[in-house]
Amino acid sequence: MSDRSAVSVLDTPNSYIGRSVSRPNAKRLAQGRATYVDDIMLPRMVHLAFCRSPYAHAEILSIDGTAALALPGVLRVVTMADLQDYCTPWVGVLDHLKGIKSAPQWPLANGKVFFQGEPVVAIVASNRAIAEDAADLIEVDYKELPPVTDAETALDPDTPVIHPELGDNLCFERSIDSGDVDAAFASAAVVVEESFHFNRHTAVTLEPRSIICDYNPADENLTLHMSVQCPHMSKHLYAKHLGLDENKVRVICKDIGGSFGLKIHTYSDEMAAGALTVMLGRPVKFIADRLESFVTDIHARDHRVTAKMAFAQDGEVTAVEMDDITGIGPYSVYPRSSGIEMNQVVNLTAGPYKHLNYRVRARAVFQNKGVMCQYRGVGHPIAVAVGEALVDKGAAALGMDPAEVRRRSFIPDDAYPYTSPSGAIYERQSHRQSLDKLVTIMDYEGLRREQRALRERGVYRGIGFASLIEVTNPSPAFYGVGGARIASQDGCTIRLDPTGGITCATGVTEQGQGTETIIAQIAASAVGVAPGQVRVITGDTDVVPYGGGTWASRGAGIGGEAALQAGKELRRNILEVAGAILQTAPENLDVRDGMIVDAKGFNERMPLAELGRLVYFRGDTLPDGLQPELVATKHYVSRSYPFAFTNAAHACLAEVDVETGLVSLLKYWVVEDCGTVINPLLVAEQTRGGVVQGIGAALYEECLYSPEGQMINGSMADYLVPMAAEMPEIYVDHVTTPTETSELGAKGVGEAGTAGAPGAVMNAINDALEPFDTRLSHMPFTPDKILRALGKT
Repeated sequence: MSDRSAVSVLDTPNSYIGRSVSRPNAKRLAQGRATYVDDIMLPRMVHLAFCRSPYAHAEILSIDGTAALALPGVLRVVTMADLQDYCTPWVGVLDHLKGIKSAPQWPLANGKVFFQGEPVVAIVASNRAIAEDAADLIEVDYKELPPVTDAETALDPDTPVIHPELGDNLCFERSIDSGDVDAAFASAAVVVEESFHFNRHTAVTLEPRSIICDYNPADENLTLHMSVQCPHMSKHLYAKHLGLDENKVRVICKDIGGSFGLKIHTYSDEMAAGALTVMLGRPVKFIADRLESFVTDIHARDHRVTAKMAFAQDGEVTAVEMDDITGIGPYSVYPRSSGIEMNQVVNLTAGPYKHLNYRVRARAVFQNKGVMCQYRGVGHPIAVAVGEALVDKGAAALGMDPAEVRRRSFIPDDAYPYTSPSGAIYERQSHRQSLDKLVTIMDYEGLRREQRALRERGVYRGIGFASLIEVTNPSPAFYGVGGARIASQDGCTIRLDPTGGITCATGVTEQGQGTETIIAQIAASAVGVAPGQVRVITGDTDVVPYGGGTWASRGAGIGGEAALQAGKELRRNILEVAGAILQTAPENLDVRDGMIVDAKGFNERMPLAELGRLVYFRGDTLPDGLQPELVATKHYVSRSYPFAFTNAAHACLAEVDVETGLVSLLKYWVVEDCGTVINPLLVAEQTRGGVVQGIGAALYEECLYSPEGQMINGSMADYLVPMAAEMPEIYVDHVTTPTETSELGAKGVGEAGTAGAPGAVMNAINDALEPFDTRLSHMPFTPDKILRALGKT
């Protein structure tokens, strides 16, 4: 546990924690001066394109690359047979997910293809256009095999087994049976049940997956320029599978154009680029185009859920039973595995509520579709939507207000730390406070009055709530315990420069969420300078301390705590040196606004720039025996709890046009408890961005497949994403419950918006349609589905 007593860094007027400080990289990005992977040009660099499978499932009978190789500018045409000696296969399993299995995956198809878009042949050429032209000249003879596309029938006895060596199409299964579920349902005043269908969607980042692999045979060094969230994880994976010394692999991430979980996985085409640079001894560049991204980027949230919930007469939730089957594509994705999303659904469904009776069976199954794995929220949107829809349905059956049913069912404030029926341990939550604040700021009673009046005029508006728990600040219990070399700790190195400025290197990456800003604020507050005096370095494994990078809303809670402790250590070192120079005890001094001052009265004694000048250039003038140390490195890993669970309450006001099926989102509110708020503006924008992505899942986004396993809307012309014009005003407020596992007290915030929005939107739509005695539970809620539910098509 941390020492949070008399934390001057957080509490003094000199602190920048809690202020809306501008992003230090905003001007550079706004001027178009960012450096993305595609902006990088290296000497002798070649370009990579792929001949990809047009089939979801087929045997490769022959490959003829003669015509492609004859095309001027083509250097190599490569199949898996050519790469066998350069790259080993990988298997996406974790030891703590008992029984999980998957087949080995290779950089290129090895005899069979298992999904549309799987890379079969790699073409290396002098430019991308020539490589793409050559890909069209590759002749591959396939023997089509029966595709497995329906997750619900994937385990049927007459369904073909995708990987016969595995015995069946089951990747992972988990069950929980806690309490006395049967007795709770038998004695319930009301039992409600619903079947849910969540369609696949994908990240659609502004910058696609991008990599330049540069192997120097002379010194056996590999440099990877990547758009990736976890540089040190990638460093390990490429070293391991390319047979290199990990200390000779360097990963550099400059600016990253969005990630959302897309860029934490191992992709065959990117590994092929790594193998080819070792083969050729030249830099190899691969930038996924938008069309191939749709069929090769990870997808998410392909779930079919049947669930029911029991209620006492007073509205309290007493039991939950659920069955979840999710299709993950032909492989469990490496190294995080495709079992984690399903596992999160199991752990978090109905998480805010105090019921003790919980039964769930969940299965992840293989299919001949694109691979599915972690995406922003990782199972949370499914868990929240299922639990919150059942709460609303139960409230309607009881004739009670849905907000009141939640209040009566929340885990009591005095019950923490609390162990849920799934085994999750919550340090402290603020569900009741968050919901109470939410209904106040949205004027809930006024909206209900307006809703009733509008219905009399044939206007149908609905109000939807969603209360949620979000996993943040993961400990080694997330991946390390399962054998994956994905760091849960993070480090920060801070130094005082001769000019009095601060340079701060952190293992957490910047990908648009504001890492550089919050680390600068924390470091500035800890040392005693302005954020403008802090330069933050991220994303270079040769420069920054070893760390986990950015995932699971861990940047502020893990990386921020490391920055705080490193800054405090540097401050102590500065005051020790200053005390020796000024001939006073260090405790008599302080650092404020870049100036050494008296701790009492704050009289200015020496600028940090002068201290830096003396230490770095005039060490001969320092007192005997003084050896200044103006660099400090600290690391942090959460140990007291497996996770720091944050919580939030969402509400959505929606209007449904019952003649067209169109949904208009009018207003949206979030009350978020992410612990200590470092930068209110960034927290609000992260929350809003997350809500927009959740709205996309609820109303627009879906990866549609034919029965043959062909993605039929894999372009921006057909795949809908939320646009600014359709988005409501999103109001963000806070309840603050700092985690006591760290001095900073910060939890995560990056995914909670995405976690709550689909459920809140679904509940708002169903509330709007309540007069028509119909409910929708198949996301996304497109106009045709709404009209079918109303019997109008």
